[in-house]
Amino acid sequence: MIRSVVRGIGSALPRRIMTNADFEGIVDTSDEWIVQRTGIRQRHIAGDDETTASLGEAAARAALGNAGLTVDDIDLILVATSTPNNTFPATAVDIQNRLGMRHGFAFDMQAVCSGFVYAITTADLYIRGGLAKRVLVIGAETFSRILDWTDRSTCVLFGDGAGALVLEASEGEGTIADRGILASSLRSDGAHKDKLYVDGGPGTSGKVGHLRMEGREVFKHAVGMITDVIEAAYAGAGVTSDDIDWFVPHQANKRIIDASAKKLGIAEEKVVTTVHLHGNTSAASVPLALSVAVADGRIKKGDLVLLEAMGGGFTWGAVILRW
Repeated sequence: MIRSVVRGIGSALPRRIMTNADFEGIVDTSDEWIVQRTGIRQRHIAGDDETTASLGEAAARAALGNAGLTVDDIDLILVATSTPNNTFPATAVDIQNRLGMRHGFAFDMQAVCSGFVYAITTADLYIRGGLAKRVLVIGAETFSRILDWTDRSTCVLFGDGAGALVLEASEGEGTIADRGILASSLRSDGAHKDKLYVDGGPGTSGKVGHLRMEGREVFKHAVGMITDVIEAAYAGAGVTSDDIDWFVPHQANKRIIDASAKKLGIAEEKVVTTVHLHGNTSAASVPLALSVAVADGRIKKGDLVLLEAMGGGFTWGAVILRW
């Protein structure tokens, strides 16, 4: 059977690093308060010359280089983002143009923090359906541009960045020993829309708006929802937590990450955590964390990796893949 195998990975971060101490002159907060509640110590903030498209382009070029491929080898560019450069066209076609790609097709996906998990699941379906042989999947965000910098409950949480994977069709035996995506599980429930949203948009106010969040409500639902889709993915792949080599969760809050791993029975040393470095980068979160763990040698060829994310909507999902 056809499997979608990771051929290359890359990432990009804005030049500017903003530490927790930098917020002390902006809102009533402190490094101790932020670290205790979130685990975040710093985040990257896009400059005037850095955009979702430029960060996505840089991550894409890094992934192509890591794969030993060129844009001529790509059939589809899929960008997960909630902060596109323009209302339209899609940031994916902007990146397609920046890369000099004049063939294939490109489009955006919007599932907020779950965007990258949704996007690689979608890419897997295109590959297994025979519509694409190689897909460049990008998670890119500039959440700093939709933050209310007077709201201490949200402005300290988010950062900017991009990560990318090249997925390639490869023949497998149809067993859990295959490399590539083995199982996915996606969910959403719009009843929770008002718990995490942006208070604007072209179809309502005509303005971009700012991010609004009921933090306690999000935290209350997060662990249960995350474990629900992970257990479904386990069933689809025929594995358990004992089989997982690395757990790469959405990097929103250290307490949510720790609670999820504990509930699933995944040892702390198997959890990839980068929230202290990047903050919550929404759809860029999972590929950025993956990039760090691959670069430092933790994730190696043949390892079984569990990805998960939850975002506004609510949306949530999990993917199991063999590196």
